[in-house]
Amino acid sequence: MGDTGCRHTTSVCQEPTPMPRLALYALVVCVLSVAAAVVSFVQGSLLGIVWVLLAGLSSNMTWYYARRARLRDGSAASTGS
Repeated sequence: MGDTGCRHTTSVCQEPTPMPRLALYALVVCVLSVAAAVVSFVQGSLLGIVWVLLAGLSSNMTWYYARRARLRDGSAASTGS
């Protein structure tokens, strides 16, 4: 694939894993809900509160799925699977 920055031929280098798909979707929802909240508040609507709550929920989901994948990949690498 690409250059991982490892120059030693004797050590095993592993490419960084991409962000999990669910974490990426949750991040997109978070960004879009923040934009919707800003637009709602600029227009004077209190519906922006719902968008802020959705942004908080989706940011927590992003963190959870990214951390779970990182821990799963770390445990698989340490066990040799």
